[in-house]
Amino acid sequence: MTDLRSASGNEISADAPVIVAEDLGIHFKRNRRGRRSFKDLFAGRSRRTRPGEFWALRNVSFRVHPGEAIGVVGRNGNGKSTLLKLVAGVLLPDEGSVRVDAGVAPLIEITGGFVGDLTVRDNVYLTAGLHGLSGKQIDGLFDSIIEFAELEDVIDTPYKHLSSGMKVRIAFAVVSRLDEPILLVDEVLAVGDKAFREKCHTKIRELLAEGKTLFLVSHNERDLTAFCTRGLYLNKGKLVADGPIRDIIKQYNADNA
Repeated sequence: MTDLRSASGNEISADAPVIVAEDLGIHFKRNRRGRRSFKDLFAGRSRRTRPGEFWALRNVSFRVHPGEAIGVVGRNGNGKSTLLKLVAGVLLPDEGSVRVDAGVAPLIEITGGFVGDLTVRDNVYLTAGLHGLSGKQIDGLFDSIIEFAELEDVIDTPYKHLSSGMKVRIAFAVVSRLDEPILLVDEVLAVGDKAFREKCHTKIRELLAEGKTLFLVSHNERDLTAFCTRGLYLNKGKLVADGPIRDIIKQYNADNA
């Protein structure tokens, strides 16, 4: 099993949770894009829901231990992707807290972290560098990343000219080599051809065998039961069930029959 370390570099006990969410909540505006304005933040205005706002998540609490593989289920618009973004630190909660005591490798949005006008090569160095890898480390990984993504012929092509399948391939190839203890995957395995999806599945199984922790958002029951042992079921922003993945899927299907 891979040694786990916190953001400060300290070793983490295998018995200690790596993710702790307590009464987690976040809300958004309906009438315009984005979160509260800087004016609202600096004026210290109330966090109570005002007209035109809705809670994407509220009162969500759970703990995740090293090596767990968790599937997050729920209908579209019920907070699954928002939860992953809170765990990744992309969003900040309005209520409660989420503590993550290990590094995170997020594969949340296909284009997240990639710049359209930069080449595939430059994007590999940029994205891996933003996740803390040195230029020397990326040099050592570059060929294997490109080979895994099967993009040898488009290394110097601008990222924006890639197909959606190619974008998933390079994103997965980079993120899966970050060697972070926690892997967040949001539905992106549904994109791309069958052969590459199988390659991604094999890589995920390898990462789980190494003791990585997996958070997987998916509507694909086959993927959820293949990789996950535990499930979180979100409905209208609430965590309505937390248990064995097959029980969670059964409850979700019954509620949405």
